[in-house]
Amino acid sequence: MRRTAAVLAVLAAGAVILAALNSGTRHGHLDPRSADPTGSRAVAELLKERGVTTRVVTTAREAADATGPRTTLLVTDPDRLGAGQRSAIRSAIDLSGGRTVLLAPGDHSLSDLSPGVRTEGDAGSDDLDPRCALPAATSAGRAGTGGDLRYTTALPGATACYPSGGHPTLLVLPTGTTGGDTVLLGSETILLNESLAEQGNASLALQLLGSRPDLVWYLPSLADSDPGTGPGDQDKSLLELIPAGWSWALLQLFLAAALAALWRARPLGPLVTEKLPVAIRASEATEGRARLYRKAGARDRAATVLRAATRERLAALVGVPPTRAHDPAVLVPAVSARLTGEPRDVAALLFGTTPSDDAALVALADHLDALEREVRTS
Repeated sequence: MRRTAAVLAVLAAGAVILAALNSGTRHGHLDPRSADPTGSRAVAELLKERGVTTRVVTTAREAADATGPRTTLLVTDPDRLGAGQRSAIRSAIDLSGGRTVLLAPGDHSLSDLSPGVRTEGDAGSDDLDPRCALPAATSAGRAGTGGDLRYTTALPGATACYPSGGHPTLLVLPTGTTGGDTVLLGSETILLNESLAEQGNASLALQLLGSRPDLVWYLPSLADSDPGTGPGDQDKSLLELIPAGWSWALLQLFLAAALAALWRARPLGPLVTEKLPVAIRASEATEGRARLYRKAGARDRAATVLRAATRERLAALVGVPPTRAHDPAVLVPAVSARLTGEPRDVAALLFGTTPSDDAALVALADHLDALEREVRTS
């Protein structure tokens, strides 16, 4: 059993350490600091090589304050924003004069962030051709903009690219401020580490996010969410809230516990009696316990043990049942009837008070021994 506990403890410690080490690099979905397949560290590093600085923010107020003519604002989950956050982002779009990229916005957020645009369902295929005059699209060529949302709009000046079924998956809309624009990208595929090297994804991502020297990467936090509205705010299960590293650690612990239970539940043969490595004589054990009692000054405990043992032996000698051995009304008369010598206070010896000092305890032991010897020889 101890070996099993030790094995489980080692497995648990290893799993916790592994999860802790992995948690340092797992920042989450579409996070520019994450090297996970669904992170976006690769595109952030490429932008850095091109002289674009990336700043991660988690609140709409930080995002709005950081915008300007030299800034690109990327909103990774627009549908998660509450009404106040959408209003702040909309004001930044209208006044900054920079670029705002909305990643896969649905109708829930389009009404505030990009009025006049609505969704047209999912795109049929993942990789699409540009089929537009946008320089970034024509330079990148075929890219993974499909597989998610398509859009439609009648706004003047809109540039529609990468159509699927007649509806674009990428829209570029001019804003009220000169030089500013808003990009609606229906799919997140071109920003993910696992798909950045496919088709023209890297080229399109760099041109959409690298047109200004500063990039503000807005990852909405729970505080910025709008409870009860939007697909991004549905209640999540407990497993969905556990980080990926801890999920793997818990799975490893569960498997280890199941294997240990199967191992211990299966009989591997008859029990084997092991010989003790050292045989200790009863007298030595008695002396050792006596020294412990003396060191602790436990005369009451020592006297109790001496009297209880004597009562049990005397009960067997005089025919008193073991269950009545500690009953003075039964044991004392039976023992007294066996005594032939000088009168003894049997009740005081067998059921008396605690000795006041060590000498009295030794005397009690001698008297009990003499009493038992007399009954035994009578």
